[in-house]
Amino acid sequence: MKFSSVFDIIGPVMIGPSSSHTAGAARIGRVARDLFGKQPTWAKIHLYGSFAETYKGHGTDVAIIGGLLDYETYDERIKTSFDEAEKVGLTFEFIPETGASEHPNTARIILGDEEGNEMSMCGISIGGGAIEITELNGFRLRMSGGMPAILVVHNDRAGVVAHVAVCLASHQINIGHMEVSRKERGTMALMVIEVDQNLHEDILNELERLPNITQVSRIKNS
Repeated sequence: MKFSSVFDIIGPVMIGPSSSHTAGAARIGRVARDLFGKQPTWAKIHLYGSFAETYKGHGTDVAIIGGLLDYETYDERIKTSFDEAEKVGLTFEFIPETGASEHPNTARIILGDEEGNEMSMCGISIGGGAIEITELNGFRLRMSGGMPAILVVHNDRAGVVAHVAVCLASHQINIGHMEVSRKERGTMALMVIEVDQNLHEDILNELERLPNITQVSRIKNS
């Protein structure tokens, strides 16, 4: 097995007790916040498998809320994230589920705000603090959450992927991984692009101006 950094072997710097149940959970929460684009005002967190069984004892609950507050895995405030959430007006509910899931450490996070915006995301903690995002608003995908990424919602039309790739190439942005998901042919699609560096806001705005693009979101690599 090839490791890209020492942290792939020893795991991330984190608040304990478990890299899978704490660090991974915090990262799932933080990616959800990134994709939502701002601080949500409410969250419903559905937990599956071992997450559902041990989330209180292993700190999965405080870790996810810490991630939703934009805390890193090593941030001491994770321990008091429930109190910090109250300060910023974030209400939340944890819902342990008994049904089957694709992975033992699975969380489905539904976020919203007072303006009526809402987002649903499913993430899994695969060990050592690493995660995968497997679904966003009903679109199936595979995203590590460990690299800067762009998520492009677009009309399912010929040439859209090429236009996005050309735009990124013109700014010397290298694509590490890319996939396209759609719910139904000819309607809406989601492009997930993991890149080698964080993107400047101007590039995101340029992507949004391309034909058939309806929304562009990003995940930064801190």
